[in-house]
Amino acid sequence: MINLQECRDEIDKIDSEIIRLFEQRMKVAEDVAEYKIRTGKKVLDPERERQKLETLRGKAHGEFNQLGAQELFQQIMAISRKRQYQLLTEHGVEDDEKLEMVDKLPLNNVTVVFQGVEGAYSYAAMREYFHDDIKSFHVKTWRDAMEKVVEGKADYAVLPIENTTAGIVADIYDLLAEYDLSIVGEQVIRPEHVLLGMPDAELDDIKQVCSHPQALAQCGKYLEAHPGWKKKEMENTAGSAKRVKEDNDKTQAAIASRQAGELYGLKILAENICYNGQNATRFVIVSKKPIYVKDAHKISIFFELPHESGTLYNMLSHIIYNGLNMTKIESRPITGKNWQYRFFVDFEGNLKDSAVKNALRGIEAEADRMRILGNY
Repeated sequence: MINLQECRDEIDKIDSEIIRLFEQRMKVAEDVAEYKIRTGKKVLDPERERQKLETLRGKAHGEFNQLGAQELFQQIMAISRKRQYQLLTEHGVEDDEKLEMVDKLPLNNVTVVFQGVEGAYSYAAMREYFHDDIKSFHVKTWRDAMEKVVEGKADYAVLPIENTTAGIVADIYDLLAEYDLSIVGEQVIRPEHVLLGMPDAELDDIKQVCSHPQALAQCGKYLEAHPGWKKKEMENTAGSAKRVKEDNDKTQAAIASRQAGELYGLKILAENICYNGQNATRFVIVSKKPIYVKDAHKISIFFELPHESGTLYNMLSHIIYNGLNMTKIESRPITGKNWQYRFFVDFEGNLKDSAVKNALRGIEAEADRMRILGNY
């Protein structure tokens, strides 16, 4: 009969031997790192690792153990690389600075662009983040806002990136990857959606409701209670209020802010129409200047990966292994590459932190493409 305690004792002995050999291997890996530091050779050699994994897999017996051996040594090699990246930082081998640190952002006498019209939530976020001593103008689309910053016609653009009810604003993520601009700040506001109509309108008169798709989604449950109403998507909430005013049609209503209603002389037909009482929208502030303030505490990046098993885990392990707290991850399809995705990650830290440097060095070396979107 098998003795469980004897089995456990034997496993303990084997584990102790594995630890001894692991530390011995890591010491040799450090010697390899020293050689690479002197010669400028890259830490990751994909072809060498592929050949090594094939050889090690072939030494195991049975399909299950072969797969296990491959996974085990993939992790050992990944840990070895992380130590080598750490040694590079300790030896003062620095990558080129992607962003420049500044004491504070220039916020006075600047020009800011936002999508929509006055009364839109982007306008409210802008007024909340910036001082009064600014110039501002609005554009029709988010892409237009990015273009104005690229052209130098605006110092900053204010863009909505996610909402606690409707989720991410996917187009903004795609634009952040497309344009070489930096996130330098963020602003959270709590949209208070109301249903607006003409001064002589009543709720029973309404046949069509217009607003931005995000606002329509955030008020979805309220709209479901009125199945006879048609929904019309507009480019922004305040613009939908403006359209109701211009059309002078009491069968139309808009979902927008109280401020938009006051601005365009509309009547509030219904309040509290968003089912999420904690509804909030996060806006990012983007700039053409690749800068970050010295006390910045959040980092946003994106990376693209080979379409291979385990690659996402390997990327995220750099964040985990360096003791960093990841606060968000999103994915977006890569145009022209079916079933391949670009990952957007937020984590806590400052670009001057050694742990951050280690993590970013590893991600950049092992991803097909990586970019720091901002530290703010």
